[in-house]
Amino acid sequence: MKVKLKQERIRTDVLIIGGGTAGCYAARTIAFHSDRNVVIAEKANLKRSGCLAAGVNAINAYIGKGRTPEDYVDYAVKDANGIAREDLLLSAAKRFNAVTEEMEKLGLVILKDEEGNYVARGNRNIKINGENFKPILASAVENQSNITILNHLNITDLLVHDNEVRGAVGFSLEHRTAYEIIADQVLVSTGGAAGLYKPNNPGFSRHKMWYPPFNTGAGYAMGILSGAEMTSFEMRFIALRLKDTIAPTGTIAQGVLAKQVNAKGEIYEEKYGVTTSERVYGTVKENQNGNGPCYLKTRGIGIEKEEELIKAYLNMAPSQTLKWIQNGDTPNLKNVEITGTEPYIVGGHTASGYWVNTKRETTVKGLYAAGDVAGGCPQKYVTGALAEGEIAALDMIKKTRKSGVPKWVSKAAAENVAEYERILNQPEGVFTYEELEEGMQKIMDEYAGGISTGYQFNEIQLKVALDEIQRLLALSKQLNARDMHELMFVYELKERLIVCRSVIFHLLCRKETRWHSFNENLDHPKTDPAYEKFINSIWENGILKMKVRETKKEAEYEHSN
Repeated sequence: MKVKLKQERIRTDVLIIGGGTAGCYAARTIAFHSDRNVVIAEKANLKRSGCLAAGVNAINAYIGKGRTPEDYVDYAVKDANGIAREDLLLSAAKRFNAVTEEMEKLGLVILKDEEGNYVARGNRNIKINGENFKPILASAVENQSNITILNHLNITDLLVHDNEVRGAVGFSLEHRTAYEIIADQVLVSTGGAAGLYKPNNPGFSRHKMWYPPFNTGAGYAMGILSGAEMTSFEMRFIALRLKDTIAPTGTIAQGVLAKQVNAKGEIYEEKYGVTTSERVYGTVKENQNGNGPCYLKTRGIGIEKEEELIKAYLNMAPSQTLKWIQNGDTPNLKNVEITGTEPYIVGGHTASGYWVNTKRETTVKGLYAAGDVAGGCPQKYVTGALAEGEIAALDMIKKTRKSGVPKWVSKAAAENVAEYERILNQPEGVFTYEELEEGMQKIMDEYAGGISTGYQFNEIQLKVALDEIQRLLALSKQLNARDMHELMFVYELKERLIVCRSVIFHLLCRKETRWHSFNENLDHPKTDPAYEKFINSIWENGILKMKVRETKKEAEYEHSN
């Protein structure tokens, strides 16, 4: 018997796709400052979704005493080697402290010294007890009467016509129901993309990665296929992490000022540089030169600092604390081994994502982006996601949209629903989604600069990768799903493949090495001043067209196209 999905239509003023940090804060802002109705469509459950799901032990973007938002802009632009939008950085940085204080009012525990000042961790960070950060934020949203939360709803396609968004289409993971959500404005806050490359840990432990494995690049893929302009996908992010657990290194590096050392005990970070990408690059080079393994020098830090580290990791990476206790190799007794992760596409640490104006509206009218999915604003972290959610929300409130439902909407939604039913009713294919995903990760790892190649690539390899990814995209059309959960997996694979294709195009277009490891181009190993520009792309008529934009220093940027 053929599967026929039940269909529901929902009408709302604002649709927020993704209930993570940015999405929740945007929804709360709209509810506080207007009477507009908001629907949040969340693939998981709002209480524990997004990058904050497991907690966090520090606010990594904060304007401390003696510092200014402009200082933060200078730091972020330098770390990104010039590829950053100063208008986006400044507008976010001006809100870092205010959104932090708002979270404290909601119940977030921020550590303070004897004088009542926030406890600093480095120049731009403050310490928190953030295991419950996301539940606190979710509760603040759930209490608003004009916000409707739809958990376990997987959005797959935006409803866009004549470069204007009017909603989105998705399906329930719990019931055989497809949803057509009509909205005057849409905010995409789905996060970045993990799982494109072969991960550090294989098999059963493949989920132990730096970025949440559930973030598949869905928001990117929807935007790409809708013709939104995207930016800087070649500025991949590779995290320097603690080996095996893939726990954060900043807690140690900034918490106890631990230096990076090789197996001989030599400090190597000054040799290669201390920007985010250079710290990874130095570790890769030391290992390649036979000086590994590499470590954070913690041996001899003392029992008090050791206890602080053991407690700190309980707030966001308890597996690291358990490893120390289980093995008896606590940080005071032994240096902590470090490694690079596989590459990710994430706009919270690099500039990858939607090309937005200062108010976070994309090049598609009525479509906004905030958080990791928004490009041009690197080093934004959690407070940047909160700030961008607020900025987008306030602009949505300010702008009045047309009411009514255009005739084309139902036809477009019906086509998406028909595709769901086709996959659900399709006979079992030759390959499974898991097999195609493993193939994708192997291709990206070996030909597009993954771990096995030391993050290096050349143009011939990239062209091989592109051909293979295109082949997998064709094969993905043969996939079937036995239930709604498997239907989600099929779409997650497609999303990753679409993002992979864009990443390869962007890597090919930037003919230089601007960030070691992040885009280590062996054909063009040096930085070229001619490429201190944004590499952007637009999907038009089935072709990804590349576009170069200048890195203008503007206080306010508005789309002219």
